[in-house]
Amino acid sequence: MFSVSKKIFFENRPLTKLAFFTLADAVLLAFSVLLAFLVRFEGQIPQRYYLNILGIMLFGWVITLPVFYFFRLYRFTWRYVSTQELVQLVKGTALSFLLLTGVFFVLRDLTIFSGFPRSALFITYFFVFVLTGGLRFAKRLWLQLSPLAKMGSKERILIAGAGDAGELILRNILNTKNPYQVIGFVDDSHARQGVSIHGVEVFGKIADIPRIVVKKNIEGLIVAMPSADSRAIQEAVQKAREAGLKKIKIIPPIEDVFAGKVTLAQLREVQMEDLLSRDVVLTDRRPIAEFLKNKVVLVTGAAGSIGSELCRQIALFVPSALIMLDQDETGIFNIAEELKDRFPDLKRVPRICDIGDEAKIESIFLEFRPAVLFHAAAYKHVPLMEENSDEAVKNNVFGTRVVAEAALRNGVDTFVYISTDKAVNPTSVMGATKRVGEMICQSLQGQGKTKFASVRFGNVLDSRGSVIPVFREKIKKREPIQVTHPEMKRYFMMTSEACLLVLQAGAMGKGGEVFVLDMGNPIKILELAKEMIKLSGLEPDRDIPIVFTEPRPGEKLFEEIMSAEEGTIATQNQKIFIAKLSEINGSQLEQGLENLKKEVYNGKKEEIIQVLKEVVHSYKPNAVFAD
Repeated sequence: MFSVSKKIFFENRPLTKLAFFTLADAVLLAFSVLLAFLVRFEGQIPQRYYLNILGIMLFGWVITLPVFYFFRLYRFTWRYVSTQELVQLVKGTALSFLLLTGVFFVLRDLTIFSGFPRSALFITYFFVFVLTGGLRFAKRLWLQLSPLAKMGSKERILIAGAGDAGELILRNILNTKNPYQVIGFVDDSHARQGVSIHGVEVFGKIADIPRIVVKKNIEGLIVAMPSADSRAIQEAVQKAREAGLKKIKIIPPIEDVFAGKVTLAQLREVQMEDLLSRDVVLTDRRPIAEFLKNKVVLVTGAAGSIGSELCRQIALFVPSALIMLDQDETGIFNIAEELKDRFPDLKRVPRICDIGDEAKIESIFLEFRPAVLFHAAAYKHVPLMEENSDEAVKNNVFGTRVVAEAALRNGVDTFVYISTDKAVNPTSVMGATKRVGEMICQSLQGQGKTKFASVRFGNVLDSRGSVIPVFREKIKKREPIQVTHPEMKRYFMMTSEACLLVLQAGAMGKGGEVFVLDMGNPIKILELAKEMIKLSGLEPDRDIPIVFTEPRPGEKLFEEIMSAEEGTIATQNQKIFIAKLSEINGSQLEQGLENLKKEVYNGKKEEIIQVLKEVVHSYKPNAVFAD
């Protein structure tokens, strides 16, 4: 078995490996020629064929070795050799055989080629394929078959999912040095029951995990179901926990599986987003590409959780320039540096600016002439905005109006406003200000070439200041987790998923719409807290206590995506709907904004809330709505 130094010698020195396999192939080709003639003449080669043997060897070397190099048969990684290399070897030997046959036909009158049996050439290349293929697969066979290669104490694991991803993980385990020994698979597909994959059997279904763990002495589980919905992943994790398994890992997202990137290094602990009650979202990216490619795109709030993810995804669609605007200096620096590393050819323009600064906003529009604008800048923390209602209005209402009117004046093609489910029947200042932002966009629609659209969605996982990072920090410190009410529910969505749907909504917008994203099923915050504690290997109310408080000012027990008066219109994307809203009275809105401006600069919270109630009729301050 190869030592560490030999592994480094072969794997990390391409020229050494090239020389080794070229020499080995030359020797094996010569041996194949001799073996072919021995087979052809039943072990007794007449002396008059010795010159033919020499000719085949010489021309075989001249033709076969360069052909093998052309088919990259000297650039593989010995430990990871696969069917791809086997296919290349078939092509290489076939082409070499055809070329050598052609040479012999053209030069058949030369003494060195005359008189030999043509079948010997075919037999030669049969042996070339077998011997050179055997050389390339030798280490893989050794790792799989040799008892010595399997020595040592390894963790006995079960793989949930016997599809392509599960096969990739198994193959990776079989072909590398690692701490795992795969004992079997589980899979809910009836067709896969009892089948064997690389010698490893599918023992049953996910529900059978507890039984299999006991019977086969399983120590860990790898969940390899990237295309399954979270309910299947939840069941696999739950059954593993019932069986007492503490070591549960999961493979990366489905796009990495399609790209062939699934390796043991990518295995990670199960996270909260893996267990959300949501289906996998597959979005048609072609309309987004047409929407953004070669356009100047401006993102406000680019340093925030949503804004920065929008920048990452927009960069994938090759805009001519990406303008990143925020008043958070450090955040803008971080996203600009990240995009510089990931997209070196992208024109990135970071700008520090308060969206309420009309002169600065106008100068940015005049300088860069954006065609598409995503307005993600907002104050979002509900309790904090209750205490600072004047700043919430300045930023979320008047900042939005400054940017939206600048977009209208400067001929922006599409303006996408990032809204929230808290804008529906708002009970908080933050929710009310976001609803006013929607109304501003609705009122400006049709006053110029700019198409205005709003997109509502709920909480995004792991966004700054959201419940998940707060809970995670509490768990890390072994501190009690505070939940405001046992029945409090929220919609959750992964940031990347939400942003992709925002781009899709922007691409399909005709102007004036308020798009609503399908957020799946709402999740109880209590259940979320319990699940996060379990994911940390702890027990709720034993290792980490959960305590209940009261809903804070402005909070609801249950967030709505639309009001009872609003209906929805389906779109071509099953995850995106359009809310049917009443028309906006522009003059009334303008008067309300003027009144709001006066009260904001007086700084009196009660008056601000009163004017907000007049502008947003569904706003009910401090009301708590049950499910």
